[in-house]
Amino acid sequence: MGQYIVKRLAFSLLIILGVIAVTFLLFRVAAGDPAAAVLGKNPQPEEIERLRQELGSDKPMFWGRWRRTEAFSSLEDGAIRALPGVTIPAEAIPADGKILRLKNGEKVEFQRNFTPTGPVRCEFVSRGAFVCKDATGRDLDWTRHAVTVDGSRLELAAGDELAIREVKFYLPQVHPWDSQFTAALREVVSFTSHFPYVDFFDFGRSLTTREPVRDIMLRGIVPSLLLMLPVFFGEMLIGIVLALFSAAWKDSLLDRAIVILSVAGMSISYLVFIIFGQWYLGYYYHVFPIWGYGSLEYLLLPILIGIVSSLGGGVRFYRTVFVNELNKEYLRTARAKGCPLWKIFGKHLLRNAAVPILTRAATILPFLFTGSLLLETFFGIPGLGYAGINALNNSDLQMIKALVIIGALIFVLINLLTDIAYAWVDPRVRLK
Repeated sequence: MGQYIVKRLAFSLLIILGVIAVTFLLFRVAAGDPAAAVLGKNPQPEEIERLRQELGSDKPMFWGRWRRTEAFSSLEDGAIRALPGVTIPAEAIPADGKILRLKNGEKVEFQRNFTPTGPVRCEFVSRGAFVCKDATGRDLDWTRHAVTVDGSRLELAAGDELAIREVKFYLPQVHPWDSQFTAALREVVSFTSHFPYVDFFDFGRSLTTREPVRDIMLRGIVPSLLLMLPVFFGEMLIGIVLALFSAAWKDSLLDRAIVILSVAGMSISYLVFIIFGQWYLGYYYHVFPIWGYGSLEYLLLPILIGIVSSLGGGVRFYRTVFVNELNKEYLRTARAKGCPLWKIFGKHLLRNAAVPILTRAATILPFLFTGSLLLETFFGIPGLGYAGINALNNSDLQMIKALVIIGALIFVLINLLTDIAYAWVDPRVRLK
């Protein structure tokens, strides 16, 4: 058992590292520059610089000795246009915004936006003849060049015809491995100089409210658990009881009715249950409040809807497990020997069906901690699901990333605990 747990922990660490890597690629590479998404149109260069430093998005992706800076405005590939601090000849500004074309004697001038913290490196991709400071060159194909900017401005002039595709500015890195990826790892776990010397889940600040993401999650996990734990245990308990009745009287009128209602419940959209419950029990009969979070009374209706909406799939799953188990020889022998029905179902059947029940529970449990997006949104419950919806609407990448990573970590942990629980509930299972 101990050797198995150590082996699974090692594999779990690899899975967690893979989850962090995939999440990093999705939120850093696919989502683009978060500063542009948060600050909107025409932000000041110093605002961009501060936000990039806070998010770590100015650092190299995995390894490098230079980090991005807005000390001089950059001409991005595919978005060349007149920017604050950049002077471009009017006739040279491209209509398609992609390639800047200069004639002999024309030049692009970059004025310093603010005083940088170190020497600035300028990298530009060009084709043709250029003059930049003391450097000159003539290239037949697109070539990347680098020069050091030690003044308050930089001129890039055409020696003949010159095409410029990209101009970017960089500051030196203290450590080459201080990258965006290592910053993503430090968000999950980092080491400190004070007790307890380890810090977990520091995802920085929300991009919209500027509140620490960790505080938002700690505040939202209690409402989510108060909502989802009763839904989980209620659905499991009622579903197992109904499935036992259905399996015990298989092919009877009771069994057929339970199966028909279960299939109907699975076919109805989750939204239909929510809207009907709010209108019928909340608005029409005023049995429950339909919005807010202040006492247990506000949770009763969403808990009821959560249980009813998930019962269909649960009953169908448990019934299939029980019917398959009832067809096995040991239960038929127990019946033939006159074993009481309550003992057959309560002791033998449930114990041997515990493995698939645990498997289903393991797939549901991780979502209890991140809450229900629809229930919390429709009923105004300030849990993690509600926070996730707000983060999506406001493009709060820090909050979304935290929820994704925490959900993945909980999923890995619960799967490990489930595998260990298999050996506890079923002696036939051997962990190797």
